[in-house]
Amino acid sequence: MSVYDKLAALGIELPSAGAPAAAYVMAAQTGNLVFLSGHIAKKDGKVVVGQLGAELGTEQGKEAARGVAIDLLATLHAHLGDLNRVRRIVKVMSLVNSTPAFTEQHLVTNGCSELLAEVFGESGRHARSAFGVAQIPLGACVEIELIAEVA
Repeated sequence: MSVYDKLAALGIELPSAGAPAAAYVMAAQTGNLVFLSGHIAKKDGKVVVGQLGAELGTEQGKEAARGVAIDLLATLHAHLGDLNRVRRIVKVMSLVNSTPAFTEQHLVTNGCSELLAEVFGESGRHARSAFGVAQIPLGACVEIELIAEVA
């Protein structure tokens, strides 16, 4: 089954890829590795603002991270022209805007990781880091970057 068939089965329609908000590119490729810049959580085009452990709970963060995964796929599609060229999701790094007492960054990040595994199967399982941070640009609750191996 193609990646696009899996996305359709999940009821996911890829949005247009976002543009950089500063002096960087959204995707940079060297050899067969594509590095995607950090994408912040958005819903209906607006930044999902808030701090985990204060204004937002783990499930809200997990939903936001799933939305970031969809945006990452949109950027990867725009860069590659065909998501079926993805051979493996190699690494995900997640920054979670959280209070010092919040310790469920890994569960928030599962929103992204679980979707990538649903879409790419075993090739979507990846190495990962999830960090709690004091702030993310624009007050976003989550920012995630990704590295993919492509054909």
